[in-house]
Amino acid sequence: MLNLVLFGPPGAGKGTQSQKLIEKYGLIHLSTGDLLRGEITQGTKLGIEAKKLMDEGILVPDEVVIGMISNKLDANKGAKGFIFDGFPRTVAQADALDKLLKSKNSAISGMIALQVNDAELEHRLLLRGKASGRPDDANPEVISKRIKEYNDKTAPVAGFYKDQHKFKSINGIGSIDEIFESINNVIASY
Repeated sequence: MLNLVLFGPPGAGKGTQSQKLIEKYGLIHLSTGDLLRGEITQGTKLGIEAKKLMDEGILVPDEVVIGMISNKLDANKGAKGFIFDGFPRTVAQADALDKLLKSKNSAISGMIALQVNDAELEHRLLLRGKASGRPDDANPEVISKRIKEYNDKTAPVAGFYKDQHKFKSINGIGSIDEIFESINNVIASY
């Protein structure tokens, strides 16, 4: 089973590359952002709480996200693997994910990090906000807060996977196909 953590700040291209990985490897895309947005669209209690936090650029509590991931794994027991997009965002989440996967006789195969500078991220997110109508991508102040949140709390997760020799970093600036080729080269090394 191929379980990948596709890693990088908001706007690094994780969603775009995930779609290409799904097509090539037959993986299930597990985007916590999509799971949460689904809850918001349905107007669930979790969705209302999550929307308030997301609009402020604050992370949703770990136990909520882990529960959603566990349900998604259970609903796809015959999968060839999963792409974890937007999770884990903290070392505590990475540890919880490892424990969850171990309880299901699985593990993370590797983390692939897309490296993109902050100015390019802000530019990409503002463009995405105009095209998609996502309020968290349309406000420069929220974007800056999301990037700072990533740099302060999420970037240390790379060290967790480096310690397990599962971390690979690639340049997230270039054509979609060039970046995808770099990702495939990393996957070929697993």
